[in-house]
Amino acid sequence: MKKRGRRILQILILIILFLFSFAVVYPLIFLLGGSLKSTPELGNNLAALWSADGTLHWTWLPFEPTLQHYVELLFDEPGYYVMFWNSVKTVGGVIGGQLVLSLPAAWGFARWQFPGKKILLSLYIVLMLFPFQVLMLSEYLILNWMGMIDTLWALILPGACSTFPIFIMYRFFSKVSTDVIEAAKLDGANERQIFWRIGIPLGMPGIMSVIVLAFLENWNLIEQPAVFLQSERLKPLSLYLSIITKENAGVAFVAALIALLPPLLVFLCGRKYLEQGIAAIGGSE
Repeated sequence: MKKRGRRILQILILIILFLFSFAVVYPLIFLLGGSLKSTPELGNNLAALWSADGTLHWTWLPFEPTLQHYVELLFDEPGYYVMFWNSVKTVGGVIGGQLVLSLPAAWGFARWQFPGKKILLSLYIVLMLFPFQVLMLSEYLILNWMGMIDTLWALILPGACSTFPIFIMYRFFSKVSTDVIEAAKLDGANERQIFWRIGIPLGMPGIMSVIVLAFLENWNLIEQPAVFLQSERLKPLSLYLSIITKENAGVAFVAALIALLPPLLVFLCGRKYLEQGIAAIGGSE
């Protein structure tokens, strides 16, 4: 009886996990199916979105698969590539800025003792908890004073100065053995050499987790570019789908699917480091 009960419990757990997995994967199936449907078929399936009295009828597989929308987006929409490149420049600038600013700061918090260290670190953590909506007005005024409104720097600079990467890398640098550092000092290594040859290699999992998180967050920015950017030529890929009509529904499905590929690849490649970063956040000092 115990074995039978255990078996039933395992089956129930598998069913629940399958349902959760399907709920996660279904949006991808929805996008893929929609990207292969013709414009008339999409119009029929999505009629409820533009009609007050309608029922949404969606079929997983297209009746007449077509690559028309892929051709339209990739060959007839040069603006898509401009927005894609804007996203690449923004994400690259934010990640580079975070590494330049956050790595030394995290190392200093982890390895050095100085007056007000705990207070300053607590302040960093508090700032990390503030959502963009709280800081939006002050950021706008500062960026406007610096002449950066309607430039990509309005997205790069606040992201590069985020305190979240410092918090993550601080946890990793704190775990570097003091004995290793003391041994390096006895061998004649100075602080800069210890940082580059010991701190960076041992803290690489934390650095990689910061890169993955920064990419996922800044690739999908919506509010910041909507507030800080006015020129169409500067808008990132995340704003391409802001207006969906019957005429561009198919292209919108393709655009969403292609925009999903870079963060999906980054997540799959950096999943191990991301898990280590989450474990470091939840671990004790």
